[in-house]
Amino acid sequence: MQNKYIQLLPADVSFAEQVVDYYKRNKEFLKAFEPIRNEEFFTLEYQKEILRRERLEYEEKTSFHFYIMLTEDPSRIIGMIGLNNVVWGAFCSAFLGYKLDKDFLNRGCMSMAVEMLTEYAFGELHLHRIEANVMPRNKASLRVLEKNHFKNEGISKYYLNINGVWEDHIHMVKINYSMH
Repeated sequence: MQNKYIQLLPADVSFAEQVVDYYKRNKEFLKAFEPIRNEEFFTLEYQKEILRRERLEYEEKTSFHFYIMLTEDPSRIIGMIGLNNVVWGAFCSAFLGYKLDKDFLNRGCMSMAVEMLTEYAFGELHLHRIEANVMPRNKASLRVLEKNHFKNEGISKYYLNINGVWEDHIHMVKINYSMH
């Protein structure tokens, strides 16, 4: 998937060096938004294993992980986005997760990526619902979801352990009404 600014490429083990580079560049920035990471997380072997698992999940249709690159510079990963924990059948839903390089904030990259992945989720995968959970203090992420017409369905108390603390999250949802 791509437009003239960004492209979303499915997980591939060949991205391992770029992923390690991404995480090392953003190590301090991401601390406020992610679980505590040990040093092994930042190694090539660890990231290769994650990419192998993501590729398998893609093939099994349980998660769909994509890596964001600028269309003009496909050698550098600037972010990640994915549909996680896909449940088919009557639920037909997934959780949206994403992160962006600190040097590419406020440029519209993530808003475009969410729009592209939502179109894929609803148009190609025929999912009924996408859920995203965001800490209330993460105003930029909430704005990305609002621009993409996700609706606030309330607060999930002590939802995720982020940087060693159980954080509340705002539960944002977008429904595929074309399936009704």
